[in-house]
Amino acid sequence: MHITLRQFQVFEAVARHLSFTQAAKELHLSQPAVSMQIKQMEEQIGLHLFEHLGKQVFLTEAGREAYRYSRVIAQQLEEMEAVMAELKGASRGKLTISVASTANYFIPTLLGVFHERFPDVTVSLNVTNRETLLRQLSENEVDLVVMGQPPKDMDLEAGAFMDNPLVVIAPPEHPLAKEKNIPIARLGDEIFLTRERGSGTRSAIERFFKQRGIRLNTGMEIASNEAIKQSVQAGLGLGLLSRDTLEMELALEKLVILDVEDFPILRHWYVMHRKGKRLTTVAQAFKDFLLTEARAILHPPAPV
Repeated sequence: MHITLRQFQVFEAVARHLSFTQAAKELHLSQPAVSMQIKQMEEQIGLHLFEHLGKQVFLTEAGREAYRYSRVIAQQLEEMEAVMAELKGASRGKLTISVASTANYFIPTLLGVFHERFPDVTVSLNVTNRETLLRQLSENEVDLVVMGQPPKDMDLEAGAFMDNPLVVIAPPEHPLAKEKNIPIARLGDEIFLTRERGSGTRSAIERFFKQRGIRLNTGMEIASNEAIKQSVQAGLGLGLLSRDTLEMELALEKLVILDVEDFPILRHWYVMHRKGKRLTTVAQAFKDFLLTEARAILHPPAPV
């Protein structure tokens, strides 16, 4: 076979998007040019890589195998590009980072400080759910991942860089809002609005309640922190969220944190990557920046 690197790049884009149109936009090519590259690659292989059912595009069995190899090739090219950037100096290059949706409340602030120091670094930030983060770690798709509890079944290098306390929130007019040291058993009578199953926050909360023999009454599963805050304000139930998500609502007195025994649930934010991964100079610089400076930037000590 004589498959060109360009054909592999075009194929990888089409397979990733399952769309010739989206691949053409990403690669700044015309759609006929993309189709021609795919056709020539299929002729070299002697098998069809895609099948069209109506307006949808699907990978064939051969296509799925080719996509697996194309991802490895793409990652090797990205690594080579990063190494070449390193040779130009640590202040240049590209940083690809994925973060849990809750971390998006503070990561932009940290990236802003980092950008001031390394203005020529290009940052690609992806905000997503835990399931996607685990897949990206497994497939080595990004430089760094920021999330809560690292998975135990994956060989990772993970460093805690900041506390991530989970608190119980309520509207200011809630009957428990002005009570102190509320017995945790009282929460068994309340309805809670929680994140979807599989989220890091939801898993931590379920473990916490199970260890104390208290049943968590879930009134609604909600896929975003913002929607949970709005629903709590509307009186639909109590919420359990990271304190990092609440700065604005607490300042405006739209929500209050309940004083419940054994709370907050103490967790941490971690920066992580696959063990043995060769970090670029830029990725290593950002990792070190999080581990040594993030806490002081986001939670500076009170003036004496």
